[in-house]
Amino acid sequence: MRKLVFSTLVCCWIAFTSIQAQIATPQPSPGASISQRVGLVDVKVDYSRPSLRGRKLFGEVREYGKVWRTGANQATKITFSDDVTLNGSKVPAGEYALLSIPTAQEWTIILSKDLKTTEQSYKQENDVVRFVAKPTALPAKVETFTIDFSDLTTNGGNLNICWENVKTSIKIETDVDKKVMAQIKEKVIDNPTPAAGDLFAAAVYYLDNNRDLPQALTWMNKATETNPQFWQLHQKAKLQAKLKDYKGATESAKKSIELAKAASNNDYVKMNEKLLAEMPKK
Repeated sequence: MRKLVFSTLVCCWIAFTSIQAQIATPQPSPGASISQRVGLVDVKVDYSRPSLRGRKLFGEVREYGKVWRTGANQATKITFSDDVTLNGSKVPAGEYALLSIPTAQEWTIILSKDLKTTEQSYKQENDVVRFVAKPTALPAKVETFTIDFSDLTTNGGNLNICWENVKTSIKIETDVDKKVMAQIKEKVIDNPTPAAGDLFAAAVYYLDNNRDLPQALTWMNKATETNPQFWQLHQKAKLQAKLKDYKGATESAKKSIELAKAASNNDYVKMNEKLLAEMPKK
């Protein structure tokens, strides 16, 4: 009886071990995830990446005019940490399935609230938004389906869908100014004792957006009155030059160069030298 029990246990162990040790092989369309900070919004895409493997994209892999999960395996998912605008269409913060209907002339891009949708189960009633994007030709062949980000600015960028010789770009826009100005009001304008870092950040934002430069200089002066750093003085010099205070800008730039050299930061030395060279000689 004991031998029978022992033999049964051994057989079960062997069977269990066989199940656990199944051969692992590469997936034909491996999963990928890409994240990008666009303005003040975190954008993440989770998708699968099929390859052409000698096939043609349209006519073999995909058909024009048909709903596509924009990838392989499960539905491609895109997540926004805050509200965005995609090709002019407003999209609330959240997670969506990213679908598309490609044609030679244009792609219909679809964001669906059904995260498990497939080409077969897709229902238009679950659309959160749909809009048109124009495909462009790529100079070099893209073998593996790729989604990436490009052309990033302070408040936007492009989400690109690339495969074979086609790229379709979606313009992402975010409302950065409203959020930054709300922070400046809270942390600087309405704050009787603003931190030096907040004063500096507010001044640089005003400088970059050409907004109330005299006020920006007031904040910059307060931010740099104690222990100024070379990167701060470079921004101060740019601000003074924009206000046509070339004497003050020259002094700030030269001091920035001195501190940058002490910190072995040649990049800021070059940026200040370029700024000095561009200013009118008076």
